[in-house]
Amino acid sequence: LGAGYVGGPTMAMIAAKCPEHKVIVCDPDTRKITAWQSDDLPIYEPRLIDYVKMTRGKNLFFTTDAQSAISEADIIFVSVGTPTKTEGIGAGSASNVKYLELCARDIARYATSSKVIVEKSTVPVRSAETLSRILAYNAPEGVVFPIVNNPEFLAEGTAISDLETPDRVLIGGEQTELGLAAIESVASLYAHWVPRERIITANLWSSECSKLVANAFLAQRISSINAISAFAEATGADVDEVANAVGADSRVGPKFLKCSVGFGGSCFKKDICNLVYMCRTLGLNEVADYWDQVLIMNEFQKTRFVRKIVSNMFNTVTSKKLAVFGFAFKKDTGDTRETAALAVIDQLVREGAEVHVYDPKVTDEQLWEDLAVVPNARERVTHSADPYAAAEGAHAIIIVTEWDEFKTYDYERIFANMVKPAFLFDGRNIMDYARLHNIGFEVHSLGRLPLSRF
Repeated sequence: LGAGYVGGPTMAMIAAKCPEHKVIVCDPDTRKITAWQSDDLPIYEPRLIDYVKMTRGKNLFFTTDAQSAISEADIIFVSVGTPTKTEGIGAGSASNVKYLELCARDIARYATSSKVIVEKSTVPVRSAETLSRILAYNAPEGVVFPIVNNPEFLAEGTAISDLETPDRVLIGGEQTELGLAAIESVASLYAHWVPRERIITANLWSSECSKLVANAFLAQRISSINAISAFAEATGADVDEVANAVGADSRVGPKFLKCSVGFGGSCFKKDICNLVYMCRTLGLNEVADYWDQVLIMNEFQKTRFVRKIVSNMFNTVTSKKLAVFGFAFKKDTGDTRETAALAVIDQLVREGAEVHVYDPKVTDEQLWEDLAVVPNARERVTHSADPYAAAEGAHAIIIVTEWDEFKTYDYERIFANMVKPAFLFDGRNIMDYARLHNIGFEVHSLGRLPLSRF
């Protein structure tokens, strides 16, 4: 249940690896299901289309008919959104589990036989209790619904590789005969292609907790290196050299030590907000403050980047054309949820800039939907069809997504058509700064000294 960034790719992989099983992906959104049935999928993920084409119409099917999908299933994966609440109790921190509850009620309404229910969505700890109670109160006589938690550990942009060769598959359930049997039924699916030693089993609450903690730890590393980027700039150090030296320590490792304008995506902020909220409700205020600081640092990095832009452009960007390269929250995806680009553009527009945005995968519809929160966006923001048009006549290029193609452009051509001095602000630290400086750019990145002609 749920045909989004988790449900779609996960079920496509299970269908490919378990050809003897019929896999049905159900979602009430007709447009989304229609897109899954076409070659223009509703999400972009490298190689996803290959798996969909391989299995669609054979043992992978997409439908809006919840009653048929639920009644036919033996195992039901619940893969619906649990966004942060925007109003009411816990607004801005607590997860909204409305869709999780609706799924439980649909299952109870349409199921006529016992089924294993798998929490695939990222959920607050002890959400399985909610599912279990609703199902128990509404289940037909003699029908049982053992709950299993099987969190996703996918990174957008590499989701197919993550599914093909996962570091681990975590499956949590009740430590009863029924619960252990449910765990094994899910484990046996993954065992078609994942070595058994990588399939970890745990109790239900440990499994739910592990997903939140994994995302919190990853986000913490990003905020940690971003904090050091400010320190590096102030001391003359190079944050990438620092990250390389620190990451060479086997106790630390190199992953998630890449400085940037800030993390985004559907999970990190939402899950830390949820963790902070739960800690506060449990009276663990010091723990909540610790994790809240990860979010505070992330917002600080975005603001610091914009201040860097304004201060280096003679303390004003009013009426200046600025080219923003990238709007997705990271490369190799069209997902814009919690993208740092939105905060950067919002602040630049408030400073009076004329912003021209180019991203190779973000649709026009998605861009304007996100920019609806930015005052005067329609008057001050342009969605450019190509990077050269975005940069023509611009005072600066601002890189906010680490798309590989941004490194391949003809920057001599771009520089020749920009207002001088021409600035380049790299919020992802991906560019060849010496080459750009030799062309004539004033180059500013994060965590290192600028290359400037002033």
